[in-house]
Amino acid sequence: MAKDDLIEAEGVITDINSHGSFTVTLENGHVLSAKLSGKMRKFFIKVVRGDKVTVGISPYDKTHGLILFRHKVKRPDDRPPRKK
Repeated sequence: MAKDDLIEAEGVITDINSHGSFTVTLENGHVLSAKLSGKMRKFFIKVVRGDKVTVGISPYDKTHGLILFRHKVKRPDDRPPRKK
């Protein structure tokens, strides 16, 4: 199946499981297991609990997904750059 056939949905990482698997809660309340896509692994993009992500879900199996994109979330510990 190609990536074009995936159903894209927004969700939040709620738990980190073993072997690179994540538990994602979608906006509609559905909970599924997801793994990182190949490009995210290749470029060492880190995903932590609480990150908002875009998940590609197979139309055949709604319990597993593929994390395609991590959205930038402003956290309280993020500081603006210092001015010189």
